[in-house]
Amino acid sequence: MGAADIVPGVSGGTIAFITGIYFRLLEAVSAVPGAVYRDLFKGNVRAFWQSCDGSFLVTLLLGILLSIVTLASGITYLLAEYPISIWSFFFGLILASVWHVGRQTRHYRASLLAPLMVGVVVAWWITTLTVGQLNPSAMTFFVAGAVAICAMILPGISGSFILVIIGMYAPVLAAIKSLDIAYLLLFMAGCLVGLLSVARLITWAFHKFHDHVLALLTGFMIGALNKVWPWKETLSWRTNSSGEQVALSEISIGPWAFADLTNQDPKIFMAVVMAGVGIALVLLVEWLGERYSQTELAEGTNLR
Repeated sequence: MGAADIVPGVSGGTIAFITGIYFRLLEAVSAVPGAVYRDLFKGNVRAFWQSCDGSFLVTLLLGILLSIVTLASGITYLLAEYPISIWSFFFGLILASVWHVGRQTRHYRASLLAPLMVGVVVAWWITTLTVGQLNPSAMTFFVAGAVAICAMILPGISGSFILVIIGMYAPVLAAIKSLDIAYLLLFMAGCLVGLLSVARLITWAFHKFHDHVLALLTGFMIGALNKVWPWKETLSWRTNSSGEQVALSEISIGPWAFADLTNQDPKIFMAVVMAGVGIALVLLVEWLGERYSQTELAEGTNLR
């Protein structure tokens, strides 16, 4: 999830979904406020830890943080040096995730088309927004964390891309690389506030409208494919805080149009291979998740 959340266009929520921990994550986070009031304030630490699935949350958080700290520079380098291959890999990853999430629907019916189309349109629209720029300050780091985490928890909506749109991606990445503790703590505080708020809402929505929420999330992922399409035409540029020219707005184009426009090899074969690797990875994770669930079920039956 940490590695995915670094990349603009890829959602950590998608990774949580295909690895089978999404609903457990939502339930654990949603339980935190009640557990704090009911158990922690009364000194019952063990009950608090059990109520909010503390071991799971801490393990997941440590994995995310470790991944972000160790991979931030590497993924930035790979995206700069091998953009077509890396974006193709993420395209395959999300494409297979669309199939995986869509399969979780309990009853297919015509009424699911409306939330599906809403998800596609909203996510596609978000990917076409022009990059903005905020002046980094304590408040903007806090607000950026709250907004980004709401996107990160939703499969198909990339929290890091939301940071790109509001102009806070580079400042946050710079704070991570330089270990600017003050700004990172503010960002994490914003993430905590946003996460506790949105997780309860999503959990409630899943309990009440399971299939409709899944259709919406599936639409989000379909719309997000526009962002990770490997071949882009840059319409305008801007100069970032480091004095570098970076894309301000882009549109997706075909590989042959890309070749004509840039006089560069579109690397179609490599793109197909990397997309296939992404698809295969999702299928592998899904297969491992099903085996793990079957093993747990069998062990529980034997214990009874």
